[in-house]
Amino acid sequence: MEAFLKRFFPDVYGKMRGDTEISNYCKFDSQLLTVFTSSLYVAGLVSTLVASSVSSRFGRRTSMLVGGAVFVAGSAIGGAALNVYMLILGRVLLGVGLGFTNQSIPLYLSEMAPPQYRGAFSNAFELCISLGILIANLVNYGVQRIEGGWGWRISLSLAAVPASFLAFGALFLPETPSNVLQCSADHNQAKVLLQRLRGTSNVQKELDDLISASAVSRTIRHPFRNITKRKYRPQLVMAILIPFFNQITGINVINFYAPVMFRTIGLKESTSLMSTVVTRIFATTSNVIAIVAVDRLGRRVLFIVGGIQMIISQFTIGVILAKQLKDHGGMEKDYAYLVLTFMCIFVTGFGWSWGPLTYLVPTEISPLEIRSAGQSIVVAVMFMVTFVIGQTFLAMLCHLKYGTFLLFGGWVCVMTVFVYFLLPETKKIPMEQMEQVWRRHWFWKRVVGEEGVEVRTVEAANLSNPNTNPNPN
Repeated sequence: MEAFLKRFFPDVYGKMRGDTEISNYCKFDSQLLTVFTSSLYVAGLVSTLVASSVSSRFGRRTSMLVGGAVFVAGSAIGGAALNVYMLILGRVLLGVGLGFTNQSIPLYLSEMAPPQYRGAFSNAFELCISLGILIANLVNYGVQRIEGGWGWRISLSLAAVPASFLAFGALFLPETPSNVLQCSADHNQAKVLLQRLRGTSNVQKELDDLISASAVSRTIRHPFRNITKRKYRPQLVMAILIPFFNQITGINVINFYAPVMFRTIGLKESTSLMSTVVTRIFATTSNVIAIVAVDRLGRRVLFIVGGIQMIISQFTIGVILAKQLKDHGGMEKDYAYLVLTFMCIFVTGFGWSWGPLTYLVPTEISPLEIRSAGQSIVVAVMFMVTFVIGQTFLAMLCHLKYGTFLLFGGWVCVMTVFVYFLLPETKKIPMEQMEQVWRRHWFWKRVVGEEGVEVRTVEAANLSNPNTNPNPN
């Protein structure tokens, strides 16, 4: 919003409104604006590592409660900001809230869901994020019309509403059966909870799997050190590379810089904000499709189809900008709307592939003893890469121009090939039996071997049997 830029980032506002000598690609290149955008990611990176210990020791529900409460505080400070420092403080608190919630909610959903519907449950998390962004875009479009230029305060403050629902609702949620066993080893409580969740009394097989997993989990004192062991190498690689690839698709260029991009190619403020609404509608629709398709078609199909879709979109946008948007002057409106069309195709591909599956796959492939640490790594990598992109994108756009989108497109090619060769299918496989996937994979079976799996199985059997003496001598 122009009133927001004028109040807190006057140099950017001045370049946007008056300086015709500055390249179209460089008008929003501001270190202060970059710091404001990126501060959220630094805070999220640090807080998600703390959230891992909180989730393991005190439960997933506690992390959700902490995250929601801190997010409310950040929204209030941001909405009441009197200067840019107060604005950044509010954004830092938002980052802390996101660090806790992004670490705990995917864990909670995956552990609560039946195996045959785990993909749909987990993808609902991305759908809710997408709906939230859509509502935020609609709010931005509406409040920018308020006279006096204070509509941005409404935009920032309203973020406290869903956070309040989350914090309040967490008070009434049960803990997951896995976490009950991990924290208290109360088999009866876990069994009763499983029976309520599954709607049947026949849950003994699933309970036995959870008891074995929790027995191993309770022997682990340093999960971040443990996840580096050879037998967990596939999970560690996926926990690092999947969120890394998620961010270098360029999706946050669309999420956070879409208004900047649309202003760059010549659209007016209201049209620019409405364009972000349009792209988000497409993204939200694709999230719904992902919920329906993920447990039917599988994770690999969605990854690959979405990847091909994003490759075509990024390269096409790059070519259009190369031909039609020069350093000075505008772009013809028809071509501007063509760019918008391919951005919609891009977010649709992301919305049913890398968007929801980035939270689902690393969580479901990790055994209980490293699951919380693995999810923290996922969120930390996402925040770290997003921070780097946030710090560099506006400068990259200024210097690489249309080449920025060709660069992102090249990365999408790499990650699609990675999925094709190195990510096995995991649909409908119980989380406690996921080790079989790596033992059958053409590459990963050479890494994990049979020995690590056998040792872990014996350990689980011994620890879950109170009559077994691990040291008979």
